[in-house]
Amino acid sequence: MITKESKSAKLDIANMGLVLEGGALRGVFTCGVLDWMMDNDIRFPYVIGVSAGACNGASYVSGQRGRARYSNIELLDKFQYIGLKHYLKKGNFLDFDLLFDDFPNRILPFDFDAYASAGICFEMIVSSCLTGEAEYMEEYSDHERLLQILKASSSMPLFSPVCYVDGTPMLDGGVCDSIPVERCLTKGYDKMLVILTRNAGYRKKEAGLKLPRFFYKKYPEMRNAINRRNEIYNQQLERVEELEQQGKAIVIRPIEPMTINRIEKNTNVLIHFYNHGYECAKLMLG
Repeated sequence: MITKESKSAKLDIANMGLVLEGGALRGVFTCGVLDWMMDNDIRFPYVIGVSAGACNGASYVSGQRGRARYSNIELLDKFQYIGLKHYLKKGNFLDFDLLFDDFPNRILPFDFDAYASAGICFEMIVSSCLTGEAEYMEEYSDHERLLQILKASSSMPLFSPVCYVDGTPMLDGGVCDSIPVERCLTKGYDKMLVILTRNAGYRKKEAGLKLPRFFYKKYPEMRNAINRRNEIYNQQLERVEELEQQGKAIVIRPIEPMTINRIEKNTNVLIHFYNHGYECAKLMLG
């Protein structure tokens, strides 16, 4: 709930971290929040993102206002880069060649120089298939490695193949650390702004997905992490709410029921929730 007190909250940006949840195309909400912050010159010294949050966060760090929205909405409508046809052709529900090569290098150029010179510590989360634990990665000079980390952070189990970073098999960072508030605290930021892509009070079903042994046979720790994900995610949501109550976290989350699914293709729905994110940021921070 947005209250008068939270709306007028003063941000000590120099001593705060920015935490970005993933959620695939629910991330258009985050795009709206980040664009409002760029419109108002709000730049955090530390940003950590996972999956879609990492991809959207990279454009925030590079200062490319509107880039993430254009990638998630207009270019999705134009190229239809999500769907079964991509899975049947390349074993991936998303066209990663388009998303992590054609887009950043040619169609929608990513400003690698602005990103590297921003002076922002930007961490991207990936999940190690070998250990079943989160790894926190930075990259500012090697363009290909940066894109590979973002690709790994976005590689959803079952929907995408395993992605290798520095020779290590990785999958979606959200498997092991969906809402990295604890990482933000360990980096020395005891105050933070957290952008969630689910409504207040949301919880996953405790049972969740339980993969049998023949899935990820080479990576049993990853299979175990996937099987524990719902429980861990709910614990993280409780931790976020605790930090919010303690005044250590300002949380921006959808007020309207989030009706976007992970592979949403309805452009009107995506635009609506982008605008909703923009308005929520204005209400909370303006």
